[in-house]
Amino acid sequence: MRDDLALMISGIPVQARIQEYAATSMNLKTRDEIYSAMVVYGFLSYDNGKVSIPNKELMEHFEEMLQKEQSLGYICRLSQVSQRMLAATRSCDTKTMLEILEYAHNTESPLLEYNSEIELTAVINLVYLAARDTYRVEREDKAGGGYVDFIFYPFDKTDDCIILELKVDGTPESAIRQIKDRKYALRFRGRSGDIAPFTGRVLAVGIAYDRKTKKHACEVEIL
Repeated sequence: MRDDLALMISGIPVQARIQEYAATSMNLKTRDEIYSAMVVYGFLSYDNGKVSIPNKELMEHFEEMLQKEQSLGYICRLSQVSQRMLAATRSCDTKTMLEILEYAHNTESPLLEYNSEIELTAVINLVYLAARDTYRVEREDKAGGGYVDFIFYPFDKTDDCIILELKVDGTPESAIRQIKDRKYALRFRGRSGDIAPFTGRVLAVGIAYDRKTKKHACEVEIL
């Protein structure tokens, strides 16, 4: 269930078997029974065999819980370093960013096998969880000539804007090149002749993971 929470906080629905009888039980023992009750009471939504967090308000409650509830283990620990990760990104401190990513990789999480970008996405979402206090964080948002993995819209429009692209078995340089080639930064620039809605710096962040060497790499570039 901890792994499921990491995915759902990232906006990724997880498979579940919803059982109506479980909702009235006071003795919930299995994962599916717990999710069944959560669906009935409105904490999760259920569609096409998957459960997800249904709205922004509940997402905020889940985010707060992840940063405080020690029983959630590695998920709580990763979310607690998220303020430091955001600060390192904004100062282009890739050494600290790598230190945090390696710390994440050394947890007991099965998600850290990184068999696909889904697992990497979930972990990156956790280590940037604190960013949601000052940013509207969108995943796979339409920007420029494609869809960017993460885009951070600052609530203060004079603050840094962040575009984050992930690569499994790739390089951070190729991630930043994609950000440039597909003109993702146009999302912050406004239309021709208009005043740009965001006036702060735009940071292009590339994060990569090599499954053979088990190593991360990252780069930050000011566009």
